Amino acid sequence: MSDEHDSPRAPYGPLPTGGTVRPITRWGTPVMHSAQAKVTEYDDELRELAADMVATMYAADGVGLAACQIGVDRAVFVFDCPDEDHVRTVGVVCNPVLTLPEGNDRHLDVAEEGCLSYPGAFVDCGRPDVATVTGTGLDGEPVTFSGTGLLARCLQHETDHTLGTVFGDRLANRARKKLQKQHDAAADEYPPQWPAG
Repeated sequence: MSDEHDSPRAPYGPLPTGGTVRPITRWGTPVMHSAQAKVTEYDDELRELAADMVATMYAADGVGLAACQIGVDRAVFVFDCPDEDHVRTVGVVCNPVLTLPEGNDRHLDVAEEGCLSYPGAFVDCGRPDVATVTGTGLDGEPVTFSGTGLLARCLQHETDHTLGTVFGDRLANRARKKLQKQHDAAADEYPPQWPAG
């Protein structure tokens, strides 16, 4: 999904720029299916990684991207995503911790979901309609992001990636088969180096 790139909410500053677009790592690659290493060094290497992630996310018309999706074992994700009121928020979260509503405050939003690491395929997936993620930013400062609608879904989806979970893991077998059929049908549109080159 793609949205206009003008005047997003950036409570902790703009996303890093100047990165290099990298090929997106696909489901089935080991780094996609294990918990990612915690970020412990807030340095130029981390900033360059985040810039590459941002460049790759935009090149692929995504709204979020985790480090494992460019083959890097690091618990960090970037995002540029609208909420249910179409207000875009951008950010970087290292070592994310997800908080979801419980009890009577928990309401599921069933909507189409896709993943840049399984391109060309979308199926309905139920997730809580509100989500909050806490973690640290690129300089190690505490960050908190909360959202509704697609932003809530994005925060959950990207945090899952840092834990080694892909959204297909949350689907029933029938939905997974539908997802695989769509992915296989679209394979020629997404060569191995996509979206780089």
